[in-house]
Amino acid sequence: MNADEFIPTRRSLLSRLRNWNDQVSWQEFFDTYARLIHRVAVKADLNDAEAQDVVQETIIIVARKIPGFKYDPALGSFKSWLMLITRRRIEKQLKKRMPAGVHASACPPARGFQGTLKRELQREDTQRTATIERIPDPTGFNLEAAWDEEWERSMWNAALARVKAQVKPKQFQMFDLYALKEWPVKDVARALGVSTTHVYVNKHRVGGMIKVELNRLKRETSGQHE
Repeated sequence: MNADEFIPTRRSLLSRLRNWNDQVSWQEFFDTYARLIHRVAVKADLNDAEAQDVVQETIIIVARKIPGFKYDPALGSFKSWLMLITRRRIEKQLKKRMPAGVHASACPPARGFQGTLKRELQREDTQRTATIERIPDPTGFNLEAAWDEEWERSMWNAALARVKAQVKPKQFQMFDLYALKEWPVKDVARALGVSTTHVYVNKHRVGGMIKVELNRLKRETSGQHE
């Protein structure tokens, strides 16, 4: 059996999330995307506590809406859908910093958390990811650029983890020391007891595997929310 068959894809993961009781899949989703959401929130000038709130609220929204998620490249992507939800949670945190009078007019007081969540879900239902509106930010922060940057980082880390699970520990260590930590090839060869040619060939092989996994991940997240 191909080793890749043991690695769950993002597409299959999102499908499994429709089962609220699948704790393993939800933990995998959290491990994959929580850091991405948190990093973007911090870049948007939120403090750690505010960013953690954004992560938690975004995950809650995803949990409520994932049953209606469908892959359809013609409509947009999972990446854009998740960004839209994250952006609205960030905006919510920023509104909390406004003076009381301004905040009250811009965002009517909620009747408890459930009431707020219901209104947010209803508002999101009227939007399609392919036509996300660009809301001006007085700080000049480009959320979409930050999201793209962190998304690429997330995809790279996920691809790296996939390849690490497919190769022997020594092969990955060789790649890590030479390609990632940028040790001189002779030092890597000496430390691991291999030839310099072996180090070069291994870098090419593992690097190629990572490129394949990156392309696979990008295809797997090219879906859209209904």
